[in-house]
Amino acid sequence: MTIASTNRSSPSPAVAAWQIWRDRRGRLSALRIVALAFLLLPLAKALVEAGAIYHGARPLNDLIHRAGFWSLVFLGVTLAITPLRRVGRFGALIDVRRILGVGCFCYIAAHLLLYVADQGYDFSKIVHEISHRVYLIVGGVAWLGLAALAVTSTDGMVRRLGGKRWRRLHQLIYGIVLLALIHYFQQTKADVTVPTFVAGLFLWLIAYRLLVWWRGQNEQSTLSLFGLAIVVSALVFIGEAIGIGLQFHVSPLRVLDAAFDFGAGIRPGWQVLAAGLAVVVVNALRARWNGQGARSRPVPAT
Repeated sequence: MTIASTNRSSPSPAVAAWQIWRDRRGRLSALRIVALAFLLLPLAKALVEAGAIYHGARPLNDLIHRAGFWSLVFLGVTLAITPLRRVGRFGALIDVRRILGVGCFCYIAAHLLLYVADQGYDFSKIVHEISHRVYLIVGGVAWLGLAALAVTSTDGMVRRLGGKRWRRLHQLIYGIVLLALIHYFQQTKADVTVPTFVAGLFLWLIAYRLLVWWRGQNEQSTLSLFGLAIVVSALVFIGEAIGIGLQFHVSPLRVLDAAFDFGAGIRPGWQVLAAGLAVVVVNALRARWNGQGARSRPVPAT
């Protein structure tokens, strides 16, 4: 595609579509390079641990779970762009949201392809498994949803669909997140600590959007974000207590009481609270910084 000129005298050079490390003006983007490096991190990690993976009991199954987990991570980071750019007052982050979203789909596509390979490319068996196992049905629907969003992520598709229809379509991401989390919990057979923590982070991301919608303003006060952190972490504590209580037939109150036993480990509710409070600190610092900057600006003469 051709990038619009930055000034009238010298047009910007044409930038190939595959040069995703350049911004829309054709300039090298440090932010995009960081995003691409982040997307390549799981591949580098797998290469470093290749020996352990190869000599494991089920190497392909290991890679399947890795690809699925990282696709969920990148899905969360993509959703985090909006609150992070508002809280951090860093609007340039929006430039890498599409890259992260497409990267998320690449990992979920690898997740499916590795599963196909693990089944020995027996497509009749694959179709039977996907259509008869609940966790695979849930994961398959989420996969199709992400595929639809990836296909319509280009500028051309935005123009074809129109802004309103495009935004409505991409609101499916919230349903996809729910299905992906259900699939993740179903795949985790024993300790669900990590899935609970991940679910708590996604809950914060969705609750933040609800808060913005309810209050009708993009930038939230430090007090509002503090309240959000408390409410979301409390919901994580309660949800985990009810889940463990139902699974092991114990009182949820006993599970909540055990959450304060830090010798047994830090529960996901505390981890989610820490993440929420980190956002509160960033918001407070940025608000203070912006306030000082506004006071230090010279007043124009009248």
